[in-house]
Amino acid sequence: MDGTGGHPQAESSGADEAAEPALDRPLPEGVRHRVVTIAADAFGGLTLAELPSPLRPYARFTPSRRAKFAATALATALETDPAFRQKIAARLRESQPELAEALEAGTPPPAADPLDVAAAAYLLRPAGWAKIVATAGEEAQRALAERADGETTRELQQLRDELADFQLQARDEAARGRGELEAARKEIDTTQRRLRSAVSDMKRAEAALRKVETELEEVRAAAAADKAAAENEARRLRTRVTEAEAALEAGRRSVREGRSAEGVRLRLLLDTVLDAATGLRRELALPPRDTMGVRPADTVEAVAPGTISPKDIAQRALSENDPALLDQLLALPQAHLVIDGYNVTKTGYPSLPLEKQRLRLLGGLAVLAAQSGAEVTCVFDGADLDAPVLLAPPRGVRVMFSKAGETADELIRRLVRAEPPGRVVVVVSADREVADGVAKAGARPVASTLLLKRLARG
Repeated sequence: MDGTGGHPQAESSGADEAAEPALDRPLPEGVRHRVVTIAADAFGGLTLAELPSPLRPYARFTPSRRAKFAATALATALETDPAFRQKIAARLRESQPELAEALEAGTPPPAADPLDVAAAAYLLRPAGWAKIVATAGEEAQRALAERADGETTRELQQLRDELADFQLQARDEAARGRGELEAARKEIDTTQRRLRSAVSDMKRAEAALRKVETELEEVRAAAAADKAAAENEARRLRTRVTEAEAALEAGRRSVREGRSAEGVRLRLLLDTVLDAATGLRRELALPPRDTMGVRPADTVEAVAPGTISPKDIAQRALSENDPALLDQLLALPQAHLVIDGYNVTKTGYPSLPLEKQRLRLLGGLAVLAAQSGAEVTCVFDGADLDAPVLLAPPRGVRVMFSKAGETADELIRRLVRAEPPGRVVVVVSADREVADGVAKAGARPVASTLLLKRLARG
């Protein structure tokens, strides 16, 4: 036997490969994956010397790891190293003899997986193997496309079913929404009727209240007239009692001189008048003379002296720009100082940031509040604030920010209207519109420069 006699099958395969044209396109992905898997499984049966040098680092890997990490190297070796491919083909003949014989006989099993047939044909290289590989790859692609079409059809049908369910739910929701809308409309109609009824009841109650107030005023007027008449009668009776007491004293003197019959008659008359006066006092429920709430001098009409108001302060010999004017205003009883914060700070120190403007003004107001004892409220415009201002108000100073949609001027007007008539309210602002508005409401406006001068004085 010569050197080539031991491998007739390998020589035949080499001759077939020389006669058979190669593939004119890359292996289909499914066929390539199946070839790599077969080679990775047969890899372990070869010695290290039988392996191409690029594959030797993967000799100790498991088949699955070889198929994952050495796929490119395996595919390259199978394509470029015929001896390595023939070794893998020999392993394939041992593991799948029926498939190998059928391919070499030119009759691939019809029931076999096209990918298995193509992979085996690629490794064994029988006559017409390139056509078998191409045909199997096309069948695999067609089967894959059919499966994809089937999945797409199922997904489409599922989407149609879901759409039908959604449309049904939407119709149900729309019907339920129309029912709820109708119920809400009925509820609104009922509420409006109740509201109109409540408004009508309120108007009737207001009319009844006005009538009761009118009657009460009439009763008070009648009671005042009765009281005045009773007081006049009491004064007349007191005069008669005084006269009777004088007569009694004269009678006593007469009695002491001889107790004449005329004296006895006078004493009897005096006792009768005193008893009548006592009975009348009880009937009119008049208080004793030493506890009467009204004195005769209180009934005399005259002009009473007035009290000092914020408007009277301006009439004194002080300039409108004199800080002493603010001290006199704050010295009035229960004075309330309201400051337009940003109006003052932007007048006095506009170059500072807003935060430092607020801190500087509030520090000065705390000193002023401690010195004067007046109630102090500082108002800042909060309409453009993105977030609440973190601020600890100083002792004796109330700090307020206007709400969204409201200016500081409007908040100041609401503060002035909230005070009772007659209380001293001083508003600091350089805004003429604000000054005029608070003046009409009874407050005393002063300029921002006046406060700044007072705070600078310390």
